[in-house]
Amino acid sequence: MSAFHRGDSPDLPILADKYYNAPSVFTAENLLREARRQKGLGEGRVPDICVLDPDGDLIDYLHLTNRSQRHQTWACYHTTLDTFLDPPQEIEYGVVGKVVGASFAVLVAEELFAAGCQLIISITSAGQILPVSQPPYVILIEKALRDEGTSYHYLPPAPYSYLNPELKEIIVSSWDNTELNLQVGASWTTDAPFRETEEAITAAREKGILAVEMEAAALYALASAKKKNIVCFAHVTNQMAQTEGDFEKGQAQGSITALQIISQTAKVWNSSR
Repeated sequence: MSAFHRGDSPDLPILADKYYNAPSVFTAENLLREARRQKGLGEGRVPDICVLDPDGDLIDYLHLTNRSQRHQTWACYHTTLDTFLDPPQEIEYGVVGKVVGASFAVLVAEELFAAGCQLIISITSAGQILPVSQPPYVILIEKALRDEGTSYHYLPPAPYSYLNPELKEIIVSSWDNTELNLQVGASWTTDAPFRETEEAITAAREKGILAVEMEAAALYALASAKKKNIVCFAHVTNQMAQTEGDFEKGQAQGSITALQIISQTAKVWNSSR
């Protein structure tokens, strides 16, 4: 068995020819402009707070309970955007489902910000690395190991991408743990979920990483590079199917937990603006 180290090949394409201060020729704004033209859609804004729902369980729950409606001017070629209202706070949210993986999550996030979004909340299912509790439970991801490709197009090479410290402080200091207990820690963002080897898992444990997921490192790199507000939560639901009966998410396939995360995050963020 052999191990590969970055220093073995200094000219890796993922690290070469990245001009971090140069603007992109291809922009989300221009893509949405052409999509609106082709689809015959008018100009419109998305809600200030939008949610990425990689598993799609929250979208399914909102449809089932007749709480959501389709956003009429969302022009993304790859996704649909639903909106719903949180009655206690009278806040409208946007939700995009099935946004799985770093590059897809960043594509949609860029489009959401171009369409007027001010805060993105990502809630992704995650595998347990360090057993801080019995799944399912929720982690606020404060930093994410950059074991994917997308983040390297936004930020120079470094081990981790980080949640904005001000956002972290706002959330942690005001979170109501009696409503939903919140762990805070690091995740490992991977592009290859079926290459989570025992050796890689052991290395992640030695770094103090709590969970493995597929989006946070890239989303935090985007947030840092473009000064956007993104907060990522890991809903730890599994131990990578090493035993039967895994992947149990809780009530309504984890949707009640997701709604609690969204409501608390929105409340503290709005109160800080």
